[in-house]
Amino acid sequence: MLRKTWLFVPAALGLTFSVATWGAAQEPKDLPPTPPAQQPKGAGGVIGETVDTVVEGIKRGARATTETIQEQYQKARASVHNMGVQARVYSRMHWDKDLYNDKIDVEVKEATAILRGAVKSPRAKVKAVELARDTVGIERVDDYLTIEVVSPGETPKDKIK
Repeated sequence: MLRKTWLFVPAALGLTFSVATWGAAQEPKDLPPTPPAQQPKGAGGVIGETVDTVVEGIKRGARATTETIQEQYQKARASVHNMGVQARVYSRMHWDKDLYNDKIDVEVKEATAILRGAVKSPRAKVKAVELARDTVGIERVDDYLTIEVVSPGETPKDKIK
């Protein structure tokens, strides 16, 4: 017994109605099978290729997103590391009795400490550079410190107020 079923495929896919036959009828066995390269593309082939193209696009997008996230993570990690090193340099200078009241700004970029501000004496300047250089995580020190000039009759302690 043969059953015929009517199938409707939307016209947007390029197909309309077709008839599917189910049952005892079979293809003749004396014909060789058609090789896959020569088979005409039906709705399944077109849809399959479209899905494959979309999936490849999604994979490319995911790879690009992953690379961007990894780059941002590395930047954030370096920034946090620099903040930690900057805090170490700053605290060493802040707690040193020779530099206690000096106004020194510390910036750290890629293992380089950048010192800006003013100190009271050449000795204090040398001490600040040494402390920065000896801090773990610092490989180089850029010194932009100036020495405060004391007016005649004024002592350095008068400037501290």
